[in-house]
Amino acid sequence: MGAAMADDGTKKEQGAGVTGKGALGELVKAESMIQLAIALPAGCVIGWLIGEWLDKHFHQSWMGVVGILLGAAAGFMQIFLTASRYLKRGR
Repeated sequence: MGAAMADDGTKKEQGAGVTGKGALGELVKAESMIQLAIALPAGCVIGWLIGEWLDKHFHQSWMGVVGILLGAAAGFMQIFLTASRYLKRGR
């Protein structure tokens, strides 16, 4: 009888946990989608700012463009990693 009571308590706890995980899971999905939307523009802007700083520091004019390209590559990489994590969780 003690085992049956433990099972009943566990099922109730799991049910409550699933409901909590459902709401929390939706927030995690939303956060992942926001990451996907922000990753590429943020990478480009950060790369451009670093490139412009390097342009001024080294008196060059091409580093800003390279910064944008590297930032875009980093943004695409972040999108790819976030999307693959999301797809793995879905399985």
